Amino acid sequence: MSMDQALQTYIEESHGLLEEMERILLRLESEPQDDETVNAMFRAAHTIKGSAGLFGLDAIVAFTHVVENVLEAVRDGTLAVSGELVELLLQCRDHIGLLITVVAESAAALDAEQSATGEALAARLRAFMGGAPMGDAGMPAVQESPLAASGGGPLEGDYWHLSIAFGHDVLRNGMDPISFIRYLSTIGDIVSLNVDDSALPELDAMDPEACYLTYSLDFKSEADKQTIEDVFEFVRDDCTLRIFPPPSHLATFVDRLEHASGNTDMLGQLLMEAGVLTEHELESALRAQDSMKAAGGDAQPPIGEVLVKEGMVQKEVVDVALEKQRQIRDHKAQEARFVRVSAEKLDELINLVGELVIAGAGASLLARRSGDTALHEANSAVSNLVEEIRDGALKLRMVEIGETFNRFQRVVRDVSKEIGKDIGLEIGGAETELDKTVVEKIGDPLMHLVRNAMDHGIEPAAVRMAAGKPARGSVRLNAYHDSGSIVIEVADDGGGLKKDRILRKAIERGIVGAGQNLSDGEIFNLVFEAGFSTAEQVSNLSGRGVGMDVVKRNIQALRGTVDIDSTEGQGTTVRIRLPLTLAIIDGFLVGVGKSSFVVPLDMVLECVELSEADRRLAATRNYVNLRGEVLPFVRLRDEFEIKAPPGKRENIVVVQYGGQKAGFVVDELLGEFQTVIKPLGSVFRHLKSISGSTILGTGEVALILDVPALLQLGVARDGQRLAHET
Repeated sequence: MSMDQALQTYIEESHGLLEEMERILLRLESEPQDDETVNAMFRAAHTIKGSAGLFGLDAIVAFTHVVENVLEAVRDGTLAVSGELVELLLQCRDHIGLLITVVAESAAALDAEQSATGEALAARLRAFMGGAPMGDAGMPAVQESPLAASGGGPLEGDYWHLSIAFGHDVLRNGMDPISFIRYLSTIGDIVSLNVDDSALPELDAMDPEACYLTYSLDFKSEADKQTIEDVFEFVRDDCTLRIFPPPSHLATFVDRLEHASGNTDMLGQLLMEAGVLTEHELESALRAQDSMKAAGGDAQPPIGEVLVKEGMVQKEVVDVALEKQRQIRDHKAQEARFVRVSAEKLDELINLVGELVIAGAGASLLARRSGDTALHEANSAVSNLVEEIRDGALKLRMVEIGETFNRFQRVVRDVSKEIGKDIGLEIGGAETELDKTVVEKIGDPLMHLVRNAMDHGIEPAAVRMAAGKPARGSVRLNAYHDSGSIVIEVADDGGGLKKDRILRKAIERGIVGAGQNLSDGEIFNLVFEAGFSTAEQVSNLSGRGVGMDVVKRNIQALRGTVDIDSTEGQGTTVRIRLPLTLAIIDGFLVGVGKSSFVVPLDMVLECVELSEADRRLAATRNYVNLRGEVLPFVRLRDEFEIKAPPGKRENIVVVQYGGQKAGFVVDELLGEFQTVIKPLGSVFRHLKSISGSTILGTGEVALILDVPALLQLGVARDGQRLAHET
């Protein structure tokens, strides 16, 4: 993977982590004692910071480090969670998002105003931490203190500490211990040297060729651990050497571990990459690990435990390395579960599957015409496989709507504070799946509806309490499947829509006539007219008559519908119906004259032959008696002005959508048909009864019926006819 690809992956993952941070912070506000929530927040910030360091994004590292320190204090219990802190962390989350957008995506620098905002946020974070000083690049200065080195006592001063126990036979092997210490002074300064002669025997028992002395010294040098160890290369196998880093190096080691490349998840290799451990020390620790297992007979002790016990690495550093190891393994496990595929490749696959469906339909037609039974059976098997491939390909683009819904937690929180109302968000049906393309385009309409519900729908607390309602208002987002469509509801428990005010405003604007009779639904839907508003005051959120008409247009562009149900004093529900997918559907093919039409199969309930008696009655009315139920119908012949004479038989295709049932009168029933939806050209974008087109196996074009629009046209014509008759 190239660096550019890796950077793009980091940017995508960071945006996901930022969304997770936002959800965590909103949950933390109501559940401040949840330790796991705090830990999850810390891990998200830690991952963003650590990965940013790999790409040299110092601005992101510096600012996120300050946030991480505050979260560390919260996690340790030294800093309490408060509404003010959550509000500040939410602003910091937004600033990190800005840094990723500007610094990582655009490779630019923040402007003066953005930089000032970041500095102000960092200052407020430091205030929560008690005003800890800042080092270079906005990083908190390391607080130096004596650190307990495992097995070596406290390390005083900012020096390397070496403990050297030469082997008993080092002199016999021709090595001079003092020469190694003397050579050590060529790469630094020996600050202090202590000789331990406690192993010296009595004079008469002393061997003049044996070494009994051990040394400990404090060493000041810019050299790394490996360089210091290399001084003793020729005597390394004949001495016990322990090298403890200066206290100031602890922060460096921790930082290196956090920014480790992630090429390995082996603890020893991680410590070696960070310069904490040398290869010789690792080999020695592995031998000690085997010895401990052999001596104890139990399971092999973890290498980290051995390193600490042998005094090679501080426990604090091992803990950081273990956390990094866990992150790397989690990341690898996540990568093993998923394969990243660009949206363009996925769209190309869907298009190819669509062409396969069209080709399969042509092959099926030829197989039926040939009369060859074996060929027909083989083609049926292929058709079934094509259908499974189609369904599988479409599932690749299906995503849960819950992620979109969760983004509104922050919106509701911020808007409620802005308008001075106490409002909560409830989410239902988060697991409901729909096409990724639909999800991407439904966000803005939902934003308009949620903000409008909060500003106009929900009353102030005093008004709610006077009406016997709880002071806290509620906005609910819900999604579910119905008749092959997905229904998204935006509901509030506010004051509801006032029909009289809406109707009066519509008459004033000339949208409807003064004497026109409208149903409740038709009155409520007037709010979707361009520029229509009943707001008495214009706010920053709404009241300008801009938004609701845009909502309707955007939903219609997705082949969807929107309607409103409201009860004054109880609340309002805006109901959006959308197709599950915009690419391929199962259809029911019908014929009228020489024209072919496709009805979405999931809306078809049944097909009924129109009797001669019903045909005679249908000439003067547009409904039939279907087993004691009045069924209105639409003649497609009349609707599309088809001049061909009626056939000897006519049929009614009974459809249902949004609780409404109606029928389409057609000449022929041609059966089920896998339909690849081809969008209409811009010339036909204003057609309300057609949602698209498809290509039949014969190569002919069939129009896909827009069932909701046809039903609305039928209802409107009934109203006009009744008004004319009265």
